[in-house]
Amino acid sequence: MDHVDRILAQWRRERPDLDVGPMGLIGRTKRLALFLNRGMEKTWADYGLNDASFDVLATLRRSGPPFRLSPGALMASTMVTSGTMTNRIDQLEKAGLVERIRNPDDGRSFLIALTDKGFDLIDAAVAAHVRTQAELVAGLSEDERRRLNALLKTFLTGFEEADKGV
Repeated sequence: MDHVDRILAQWRRERPDLDVGPMGLIGRTKRLALFLNRGMEKTWADYGLNDASFDVLATLRRSGPPFRLSPGALMASTMVTSGTMTNRIDQLEKAGLVERIRNPDDGRSFLIALTDKGFDLIDAAVAAHVRTQAELVAGLSEDERRRLNALLKTFLTGFEEADKGV
């Protein structure tokens, strides 16, 4: 019996008229996200990063050469507001991990580019991040991971498709 089972038992006792099954799925998903984030935050901290800075640097790194994007493309990829992205970029620039460069295609705008220091840091951090993620899912067999991933993909896709219509 896990923590969520105890909560569900209480609700079933107090409100037997309610179907609390979905509460179990959502409660477990939320608790898993908490434990998974804690594990990943430890790894990011080893590199002087947090989830926000890791997100920006990883987005730039996975974009491929020349490892630079417009602020708008970064916002779209990370799904944050303009003000939040500006703050993130400012902090990363102060740390010497990114730089603002003039957009060669439009001199009125600029791009955010990984510096050599930023590239080296995110390359090391993402390798550690992947190892951490492997450790976090090690309690599941390869088949269980595949099946869970397929179920979660189906579940998430429904929300993402509905979100497009909003």
